[in-house]
Parts: sequence; structure tokens; C-alpha cells
Amino acid sequence: MFRTLRDAFKIPDLRKKIIYTMLMFFAIRIGAHIRIPLINPAVVQNMFGNADDAGLLGMFDAFSGGAFKDMTLFAMGITPYITSSIIMNLLTIAIPKLEEMQKEGEEGRKKIAKITRYGTIVLALLQSVAISIGLGRSLFYDYNIFSVIIAVTAMTAGTAFLMWVGEQITVKGVGNGISLIIFINIISRLPFGTKKLYQLATASNKLIPVIILLIIYVLMVTFVVLIQLGERRIPVQYAKRMQGRKVYGGQSTHIPLKVNMAGVIPVIFASSLLQFPGTITQFFGEPSGWWASVINFLKITSISGALIYFVFILFFAYFYTSIIFNPIEVANNMKKNGGFVPGIRPGKPTVDYLSNVLNKIVLIGALALALIALLPVILSNVFNMNVTFGGTSLIIVVGVALETIKQIESQMVMRHYKGFLNA
Repeated sequence: MFRTLRDAFKIPDLRKKIIYTMLMFFAIRIGAHIRIPLINPAVVQNMFGNADDAGLLGMFDAFSGGAFKDMTLFAMGITPYITSSIIMNLLTIAIPKLEEMQKEGEEGRKKIAKITRYGTIVLALLQSVAISIGLGRSLFYDYNIFSVIIAVTAMTAGTAFLMWVGEQITVKGVGNGISLIIFINIISRLPFGTKKLYQLATASNKLIPVIILLIIYVLMVTFVVLIQLGERRIPVQYAKRMQGRKVYGGQSTHIPLKVNMAGVIPVIFASSLLQFPGTITQFFGEPSGWWASVINFLKITSISGALIYFVFILFFAYFYTSIIFNPIEVANNMKKNGGFVPGIRPGKPTVDYLSNVLNKIVLIGALALALIALLPVILSNVFNMNVTFGGTSLIIVVGVALETIKQIESQMVMRHYKGFLNA
């Protein structure tokens, strides 16, 4: 990885892109430290208590790089854009007009991107209003309509700016801009987590548990890399066909089915759904009676909550994969182009074969995701320590890093061939 970055800096055009991306990272981190006027951040910080992982709020804060906890300009982070993108993906399946738009090529994708942007602003506006009005007088030094408007405008504008930065990085920088924003925000919390581990190792006489924890995390990173890069290649053979005097087809290729096809989406969906009741309850004080029992039952740190979390991850892994990969569509496209899987007849047998292989791969990927997501929780209970770097963050960081390095390498190869042709 470091060799790739070193070689990339030797190419002027690529060096400019990397520097541009770094400057955007700097702007993001500056904005994450500019506090919203008239807001008392201590109110939100108290909601987290002494724990650094306060359920859904903790994940929200991790994605914003600590900006939510400190109530800064980027408090909402890029989460509204992610939510809007997921909603659009679901709607393209449910609404035929959007599905047709998606199939229009570049023009259709531009229209969907435009709708996604508008959806992001609407969601950011709704969420910022909910936070400002939901927390009410306690959040503001002087609670009035003027202070609420300032807070809502600042948070919505912050999200809009991050969305623009993400798109600019994608076009003028390296990698996927939105993913890299989440990446740099999560990475920015590493020094804080390292400091906590050091304090635990020195002050609490937990040097051995901390060393074991670090070794396990290194093994987890290795495991995540294997899962992210792992794929099942379905061989495809294209028959030869004559068009005029030319012969087309006859080549062999493959369909790559990634082990973790759904990415981190199942973990985000599962944790959000499971922790939603507890997060909402925090706004209204301590739960009591039967509702307190429900909240305790759903906590991921409990056995019941962990089992529900596990089932949710499996469910959402299958659900999201069914949205992004359609075996019927793939089989029909292969048939139209004269392609077939060796030993499998075109049509329904190919659909059944792809579905069978996909189900097995999704199960392996979902079990791996569940293990990575639950392991930090298990480690926290075993060693009686608060593990600040969760499985979700680990999957995102490793996945984005691998994808960005791949893009840099592909651009380097492209420029190598251009130089060879120009020579």
C-alpha cells in the first residue's frame, strides 16, 4: 500500500489528485471543530454519559468524526446522504419509472443523483429540526425561534457542504468521495481510542488484556481484508457468432460474486433498528417499568440483544443483496449476448444455479459480518473494557482503504499504458 502511494506521487497528475483529496480532508476536519452558535454542547455530551459508544448516537458520532457530540457545523455528517442513497436504491426497485431512469445510462444516473441530492437536503433539514426541537430548551443557551433557525441552517448547510466535497473528491481527487469522508471521520477518532487504551494499560493494570486486544484487532483487520477481497468467479463462455464478415464472441470470462456483496449496509441497518428504541428513550429520560425491560432485552451487550442483532444482520444481508444483484436479469443478459455457464443450460437453469451460488456466498459473508460486528462487544464484556473502535467502523475503514488503493493502482496502470503508446 505504501509503495503504491509512493509511486503515485511520482506521477504529476495523480499527485495533484492526492493532494487535492488531502486538502479536502483538512477542510472537513476544520469544519468538524467549528461549533454552532448559541448551542450548549454539554447537553449532547451528557447524553453519551461516560461511555463512548452510546448505541445509535455513538455510531452517528463516529460517522461524523466526533462533530455530533461537540455540536459543530458538521454535526449531521454525511449520514443524510447515505440514507437518501439507500432510499433511492429501494425506490428504483419499487417504482418502475425510476427503474427505467436507471437504465437510461449516464443521463439517467445524473437524474437519480440529482434527486438523491434533494433528498439529502430534505432529510438533513428534518433531522436538524428534530434535534433542535426535540432537545428543546436544554440544548440552547437562549431558546427562541432565532436560535433554532440558526442551528437548523448551520447543520443543514454543513451536510450540503460535505455532500459537495464528496462529489468534488470523486471527480477531482482519488476514490469515492462520500466513502472517504466517513473514512477520515472514523480515522480521526483513532488517537482518542489509542489514548484510552494507553490509560487502561498504565492506570488500571490491564496491560495483558490490552495487548491481547490489539493482537485480536490485527487478526480482525486481516480477516476483514480477506472477506472484502474474497469472491466467487462464475465462468461464462460466449459462443462465436457471425455478423457480416466479422466473427464475434468465442471468449471466456467470469462473473465475480463478492463474498461481502452487501458491504457494511446490513450491519448499519441491523444496529440502527435494534438501538432505535433505546436512542429515542434517551431524549425522554430514564426508562421505567416494562419499557425498561424491553430496552435491556434489546441491548447488544445482552445475550438476547446479541442474538437479535445476529439475526438482523443475516436478514439484511440477504435483503440488500437481492436488491443489488438480480440473477434473472444477469441470466437474461447472458442469453441475449450468447453467453452461458459451462455445463448449465441458458434460461431458468442458469437462474437457479446463480441463485444457489449466491445464497451460499451471502450466508458466508453475513456470518463473517456478524462475527466482526459482535466481536468488539464480546471483547468488551470479557475484558471489562470499553472498546471504542467497533466492527462497523473496522469494515468501513478497511473496505474504503482497499477500494481507494485499487483505484490509484488502476489509474497508475492506465497512465503506464498511455506513456507506452505515446512513446
